[in-house]
Amino acid sequence: MKIGNVLVVCVGNICRSPMAEAILKDALKHNSGIAVSSAGLAALAGYPADEHAIALMRERGLDISGHEARQLTSDLITESDLILVLESGHKRVIDANEPSARGKVYRLGEWQDQEIPDPFQKPREAFEDVLVQIEQGCESWAEKIEAA
Repeated sequence: MKIGNVLVVCVGNICRSPMAEAILKDALKHNSGIAVSSAGLAALAGYPADEHAIALMRERGLDISGHEARQLTSDLITESDLILVLESGHKRVIDANEPSARGKVYRLGEWQDQEIPDPFQKPREAFEDVLVQIEQGCESWAEKIEAA
């Protein structure tokens, strides 16, 4: 199956998913046919990305300062070919509420068998640790997406 739309989902859409969105977009930048976006299960809609997330992305040459959190919707799920969540619990929520999503929801850390914990309201070090896991997951998924 050709993957054209990838959606990264966490809870608030201000920490993990914006970082993963930026990293995955960057990893797939030479493949213009793939769109990457993000949303949250309980998004802080309209809020910017967390300051630690913005700073860490800036250090990698990626700008997420214009990010605005948005709520996951049925339309976003329908439009997505692949939905990457940060924790197994996120997958269960999406599968339970949107049966049409079954078969296209996977953990970002699937290939590392990792749950990627939420660094919300934690110190920068927590964001740095999470970012390592996000980078590993994005690298693995970029390879698989491009091979599809």
